[in-house]
Amino acid sequence: MADCKIMAVIETGAGAPARLAAALAAGAITSVVITVPEGTPAADVQALIGVAQAAGAAALVRDDARLARTLKADGVHLSAGNGKAYGEAREIVGSRGIVGVDAGRSRHEAMVAGEAGAEYVAFGIPDHVDDCEKAHRRRCELIAWWSEIFEIPVVAFDVTAPEEAGQLAAAGADFIALTLPSREPPAVSGELLRAVSAAIAAEAVA
Repeated sequence: MADCKIMAVIETGAGAPARLAAALAAGAITSVVITVPEGTPAADVQALIGVAQAAGAAALVRDDARLARTLKADGVHLSAGNGKAYGEAREIVGSRGIVGVDAGRSRHEAMVAGEAGAEYVAFGIPDHVDDCEKAHRRRCELIAWWSEIFEIPVVAFDVTAPEEAGQLAAAGADFIALTLPSREPPAVSGELLRAVSAAIAAEAVA
C-alpha cells in the first residue's frame, strides 16, 4: 500500500495534452494509458505519448499494439475481454515492451495473463453495470485477493474519485488507474490528481 502508484488514463481529443500535462505536473504518475477512439489521427496519439514520456512516464496505447510500436510508445494495455490478444501483442511490442491486461472481473483471465507474462493485471468495472455498489465491492475484493497471492503487480482500473483510490490502495493495489475527466479544463485534472495522491498517502500511514 505504501508503494501504490498512479497510472493516468486519458482519451485523445481536443485539449487532452494540456489535461495530461496538468495531471503530470500535479503529482507522480508512473504510466499513462491512452484511449484511442476509431478514426483518431496518429498525430493526436503521438502528442500524448510525447507529453507522457517527456515527464518520465511510460506511455501505453490501449488495444493497439501495432500503433504503439509505430509511434514508439512503451507498450500496450489490453482492455477487459481482449486478454486473448496477449500473444500477438507481445510479439508486436517485443520482450522490452509492456503488455498489461485488464481481466475485468475474471480471476481466471487474470491468472492466464499472469502466467503468460503480462507486466501487470488489472481489475475494473465493466461498462453499463446495473449495480455500481456491488461492482465496486467486487473490484476491491479481487484486488485484495490478487495482492495477497501473486507477485505480479495489480492495477485498480476505472477509478474516478479519491475515495475509491484510498480504498483500493488499502486493499493492496500496486497501481491506481485514474481516469482523467474529458471536456474539463486542465486544472480539474491537476486537482483530481492531487486529491487522489493525498488519499493514497493517507491510507499508507493509517
